[in-house]
Amino acid sequence: MDLLKLQNGSDIRGVALPGVPGEDVNLNNEAVEAIAGGFVRWLRARVPAGTDLRISVGRDSRLSGPTIRETLCGAFCRAGAEVTDLGLATTPAMFMSTVLPRRPYTAAVMITASHLPWNRNGLKFFTAAGGAESSDIKAILSFDGDTPSTAPGRRETGNFLDIYAEQLRGKIIAAAGKDRPLEGRRIVVDAGNGAGGFFASKVLEPLGADVTGSLYLDPDGRFPNHIPNPELPEAMESIRAAVLENRADLGVIFDTDVDRAGAVLPSGEELNRNRLIALISAIALREHPGTAIVTDSITSTGLASFITGLGGVHRRFKRGYRNVINEAIRLNAGGTDCQLAMETSGHGAMKENFFLDDGAYLIVKILIELACGRDVEALIRGLPEPAESREFRMRITESDFRAAGQAVLDALADYAPVQPGWSVLPDNFEGVRVSLDKDHGDGWFLLRLSLHDPLLPLNIESDSPGGVKRIARELAPFLAQQAGVDAEKLCEYAAGVE
Repeated sequence: MDLLKLQNGSDIRGVALPGVPGEDVNLNNEAVEAIAGGFVRWLRARVPAGTDLRISVGRDSRLSGPTIRETLCGAFCRAGAEVTDLGLATTPAMFMSTVLPRRPYTAAVMITASHLPWNRNGLKFFTAAGGAESSDIKAILSFDGDTPSTAPGRRETGNFLDIYAEQLRGKIIAAAGKDRPLEGRRIVVDAGNGAGGFFASKVLEPLGADVTGSLYLDPDGRFPNHIPNPELPEAMESIRAAVLENRADLGVIFDTDVDRAGAVLPSGEELNRNRLIALISAIALREHPGTAIVTDSITSTGLASFITGLGGVHRRFKRGYRNVINEAIRLNAGGTDCQLAMETSGHGAMKENFFLDDGAYLIVKILIELACGRDVEALIRGLPEPAESREFRMRITESDFRAAGQAVLDALADYAPVQPGWSVLPDNFEGVRVSLDKDHGDGWFLLRLSLHDPLLPLNIESDSPGGVKRIARELAPFLAQQAGVDAEKLCEYAAGVE
């Protein structure tokens, strides 16, 4: 088996169930056994000799989760570890099982593939130091050979979501100074049949909230209503409709494993992408004036001015939640206070919470505003919104897609500075970002290479109606001439053919 094909950055992901044409199962029992052995080897190299390994295992609602759990737990026990099956869990809760003072676990494994379709699954690994990095995943998957024999460990079951929910409730109670600070508030939750349904019953209701109108709280790995993903328009429309129908004070939506979140205001205004980052940034800057905020590369110009207007330091960095988190950690290590690292996908991590990307924790920060009687909507009232934005994902047809994509970026870096009305933006850590003046589209574009796929994503934003198409027309002739790039859809859009 070539296990390295299962690596997806700092996660492992693969096809776990048959049923989708053209997608062969590769995350099977044999692969999971080998991964478990690699993880034990990797873990033993990082703890003092003779340490008893205590590993917690959790899963989201995916149909393949129980089978993968049985294989993992069996392999860990045979390797001499003490294993606790925590059942249905969230990714942030699994990390917290390694740090909470009630006899924390040596390591935790979460079985999830986030927002991917029902037939996929994957694994995320944690120690008290944080989530496994891409280099760690490579080492785990490169394991070759049998796990050294040892006395078999033992297995037990547990429930950690109650402990995790208690911690979240405690944050809100402490901030508001009363036990039921959400009394009289109606808050609806859309869990998309993932693992986030607990938030309604174990966090909101004990705090006094009315959760009538909440949607899809029961776990169902077929995801029969919509994919749990705050980036999808249909998912956000689901929670938006629930807010308006129930006249709710807030709507909350999670992805499958609850490391991402979105929200909806009583007016129906969606809080995701730039708006959610702006809201959490406003809270962070009120609590920590002057702090730095790290975001991914496709955040808007308006968000940058919003953050600096509040006295913050905005640092736009590479796409990928681990990239923005690691940059925030690096800034703090270098003496720059940085309280928030957040990606437009909804991944957000705060210094006060172990720099853990935790969707439920972000919602807790918003709920504290409600519980303390503050106006959430007012926090982002000054956010400049673009008139238009659009993303194109252009396929790279060359076999060595990284080299081909980089060649296009290099050519654009030479081409852009000499175009009238174009300005290449400084301090850009990914791809080529160009600002265009009012006569050439009144906005900006970013062309970058996808982290894992043979794609060149192109993001365009304009402050004027029709500006996105104008920018597309400016850029299309260049991209049409690049070998190995399928720019057909962009060129059709620029020409008015859709």
